[in-house]
Amino acid sequence: MARSNIRYGPNHGHPTTAIPKTARPSQRKGVSSTKTKFVRSVVREVVGFSAYERRVMELLRNSKDKKARKLTKKRLGTLLRSKRKLEELSGIIQESRRAH
Repeated sequence: MARSNIRYGPNHGHPTTAIPKTARPSQRKGVSSTKTKFVRSVVREVVGFSAYERRVMELLRNSKDKKARKLTKKRLGTLLRSKRKLEELSGIIQESRRAH
């Protein structure tokens, strides 16, 4: 309903232009772009894994999941980041098994 410039009634209030219903930048936060994905993949390919990531992958291969979770939580700070990192590393382990 369009607002009229009257004080009372169903259409009360100052007339304004509506914000279009597209994805705002605040709602897009955290969604990685294709360029970012590409850059991160190149960096991962060139640099490799950090020391704690190699250790966590070794723990996951030896089915020491709880120890791996504890280690990643200590390094990354929160349980949610830890879970994401474990998912990422276990996916990499599975990909390497499929490749061999």
